[in-house]
Amino acid sequence: MPDLLVGPMLRYVDETSASIWVETTEPCEVTVAVDGARAADRTFTVHGHHYALVDVAGTGPYTVELDGRRVWPLEGFPDSQICPLEELNRVVFGSCRTTVPHDAAHEKTHGVDVLREYGLRLMKGDDLPSLIIFLGDQVYADEPSAEMLDFIHERRQEGPDEIVDFDEYAELYRLAWSDPVVRWLLSTVPTAMIFDDHDVRDDWNTSYTWRQEIAQVSWWPSRVTSALAAYWVYQHLGNLSPSERKGDPMFAAIHGTDTDGGAALDAFARRADQDPSTARWSYARDIGKTRLIMLDTRCARELKPDHRRMLDDEEWDWFVERATGDVDHLLIGSSVPVFLPSGIFDVESWNEAVAGGAWGPRAARVAERIRQAIDLEHWGAFRESFEQLGHVLVDVAAGRRGRAPATIVLLSGDVHYSYLAAAGAASDDLDATRIYQAVCSPIRNPLSRVVRLANVVASFGIASLVGGVLARMARLPRRAFRWKITNGPWFPNALATLDLDGRSAQVRWHTARPDYEELVRIELAP
Repeated sequence: MPDLLVGPMLRYVDETSASIWVETTEPCEVTVAVDGARAADRTFTVHGHHYALVDVAGTGPYTVELDGRRVWPLEGFPDSQICPLEELNRVVFGSCRTTVPHDAAHEKTHGVDVLREYGLRLMKGDDLPSLIIFLGDQVYADEPSAEMLDFIHERRQEGPDEIVDFDEYAELYRLAWSDPVVRWLLSTVPTAMIFDDHDVRDDWNTSYTWRQEIAQVSWWPSRVTSALAAYWVYQHLGNLSPSERKGDPMFAAIHGTDTDGGAALDAFARRADQDPSTARWSYARDIGKTRLIMLDTRCARELKPDHRRMLDDEEWDWFVERATGDVDHLLIGSSVPVFLPSGIFDVESWNEAVAGGAWGPRAARVAERIRQAIDLEHWGAFRESFEQLGHVLVDVAAGRRGRAPATIVLLSGDVHYSYLAAAGAASDDLDATRIYQAVCSPIRNPLSRVVRLANVVASFGIASLVGGVLARMARLPRRAFRWKITNGPWFPNALATLDLDGRSAQVRWHTARPDYEELVRIELAP
């Protein structure tokens, strides 16, 4: 008798329909019923695991059946809801969430799970947001929990204490999304997702040298193939509209057949890793008068020393075509922040130049080791891409690419602290700018007090003093625009909320306790 293993998860939603994602224990027919309407689809199989995405029309409470037997909602929980998504009014976002129990011992080491606390708040009757955006590191493949390690050790005695194959990724995702409160939350609020490094491995695609070195590790080919294949199933498919999904050749190849699609999906994933132009993980949506562009800033990198880019040429052209005005708000999701503390930005740009040979081959080797050791691989370490992005943002804000939006907000995570930055061309008054960087990280993976202090000293102290000097020594060009961190940093586990009302916008950060406490509220546009 089939049962739900993961889900249901409410993924793509528009004005009239919704996509419900599930993983089941056995092949079966999955039926979703809402407002008198019923829709069904047969599961497809990947490496012995069974999945379905059911597209249903209608709004209101919904139920899920497997081969005619109702398995959702859970007893004791509110009904799961489908609400039409006509306007993007409230967006919740964050990144970096480890999966450990919610007892006192783990709250002491990992903090309170803010996602779970938010779910509890919604269950008490708070207004549902339009969308939750997960900006990477939903799972930590390189830092598995004790429960995940037990699963690994029961399967194998050799290899690393990290995720290696698809079965282990499937269990990693199951653990991440199986807490009953989180499960209910994900069944009720639509979600948009993108990966970051820990979904695959820390420092993923830091540099060309990193890729050469990791390729020598015996288990790496299985790891990266399984990572991208699992991401395609668990995260990427639900980002797509029903029409986009039906037009996806990979989905067409494995959906609606009784054949296990594992081999075909693995081949697709290997190609995507070796040649990022063969797959596009970035995606865009217009929701009412707001445009959301989610960028793949990990797999799409071009890492060859003579042509380093945060996004390869195909991905960049795709982005530029969509980065326009004529919307009230332009939201751009980048898992890694674009605007870091300025000193750290300069250190990253200096490191890129030296690693590229500005000070000779010996210094290049040292710079590469520094790059990997302290994660110097954000937009500042891809300086040409940063400058190109800045010019596009300024043009959009100035109304040179259509009517200027009220705000351009870059949404990011990764760095394990939260802040707001304002940016603009060098001649702009930053207090009046419409370009912002809003960073929210972590959801549940806080830095220790010692590391927090070290980050403040390094990012906002030492780097501020030496970054500019190093940049000049490497003869880097002056930046075409500037920014400043106006609020933060804050280090607690947190979720952020962007409220949009016409051309008005405000952003808030919340920590878990007491009672999902609001850290700060900032008006972005009147």
